[in-house]
Amino acid sequence: MKTLILHPSDRSTDFLSIIYANLRNKTVIKGGITKSELNRLIESHDRILMLGHGAPFGLLNSGQFPGAGLFIVDGSMATVLKNKSNCMYIWCYADKFVEENGLIGLCTGMFISEASEAGYYGFKNIGADLIEQSNKGFAEIISKYLDEPIEIVYQKLLNEYGLLVRPNSIARFNHQRLHLIC
Repeated sequence: MKTLILHPSDRSTDFLSIIYANLRNKTVIKGGITKSELNRLIESHDRILMLGHGAPFGLLNSGQFPGAGLFIVDGSMATVLKNKSNCMYIWCYADKFVEENGLIGLCTGMFISEASEAGYYGFKNIGADLIEQSNKGFAEIISKYLDEPIEIVYQKLLNEYGLLVRPNSIARFNHQRLHLIC
């Protein structure tokens, strides 16, 4: 299976690289291509992983993709993504993007991965260790099961990441916002 990983360069999302670090037969794109080049890459790969910061409208460009505008993945990509059944959309509010565009795949809602996001959502005195534990646990679990069907990845993620819920309030928040949209 050929996997395309779209992970715009951004130090604050480097922890997500754990997900695909040991994956074989992958193409990793961190920047430097146009939306039309990305469309062609999506068409030629079996599985697409899109990781980083985002909003309900798509995956943020983060200034890495010339001429792409604010989002490198947006509604203009929906047609090509609809032909893919094994996608992961891992960014804040990716679930809204997936639903709005009639797509399927594993996706996240709002996902706290930084102290500023935790503060915005009312978490007080959260140590960096809780956020790091949540981030690392999330990425490592997906990595372990990445070669399984998407439904299995989702189930294993719910079960194993769920073990962090009791001792880690950030993981609890994120766990409640994991979705498999079919």
